[in-house]
Amino acid sequence: MKYTFDYLVFIGRFQPFHLAHLQTIKIALEQSQYVILALGSAQNERNIKNPFLATEREQMILSNFSQADQHRIKFVHVIDVYNDEKWQALVKSLIAEVTQSADRIGLIGHFKDDSSYYLKFFPEWPLVELESLKGAMSATPIREAYYRGEIDETAFPAGTIAFLKQFQFTDTYKQLQKHFKNHDKSNLS
Repeated sequence: MKYTFDYLVFIGRFQPFHLAHLQTIKIALEQSQYVILALGSAQNERNIKNPFLATEREQMILSNFSQADQHRIKFVHVIDVYNDEKWQALVKSLIAEVTQSADRIGLIGHFKDDSSYYLKFFPEWPLVELESLKGAMSATPIREAYYRGEIDETAFPAGTIAFLKQFQFTDTYKQLQKHFKNHDKSNLS
């Protein structure tokens, strides 16, 4: 099979990995030999916005794909850098560690809101711009529901549902849930 790209880069936090993410990766796998997921907020500290470590997100994501597709998905871990130029340089250097200079590299994503401005940072990579995906969703309300003990099974692929259910039994989840409830109360006052 001839692909348009050797690598398509998909940048996101995937906190957690939901159906719109899955759909994007499936589209990327149709157009590219490999997909590189640039996992944002990859530092080893958790908070209510970033509850899952990069390694946990890798497991969560891969659990939703066949063995063959798992071999076509690569990961790079992008720590938070609060400077656009430094962040851009970091992403490029991480992608360069996985790819060769002759590889055809593209970027996949869609301009969902103001937070998608980073897609313009990589003009050397052709953009596969997606329309808003069917049932497009934001992870924020999904995370908030999760801290209330709810898992919207219509929002996630099966592997993510299993991961989220398992994670609810951890002390980490209980601490994050407590922090979320305290944070929620403080926002009301």
